[in-house]
Amino acid sequence: METLTKTRKVGGSLMITIPRIIVEEENLHENQTVKIHIERIKKSGFGISKGKASFSKKDKFIGQLEK
Repeated sequence: METLTKTRKVGGSLMITIPRIIVEEENLHENQTVKIHIERIKKSGFGISKGKASFSKKDKFIGQLEK
């Protein structure tokens, strides 16, 4: 089973939380040894400027021709 989760700092270590649905489906219990696969997820910039107007040709040249 696969899921995305964020790390959080506890003392000098990083911790992750296994979501309840995975715990139940995999029948996991406290103090069990499990194998995890670590893969960094690249953040997408898509939608970061939601609601902003598009740049115009005028915006592109602002500051370049001014002395």
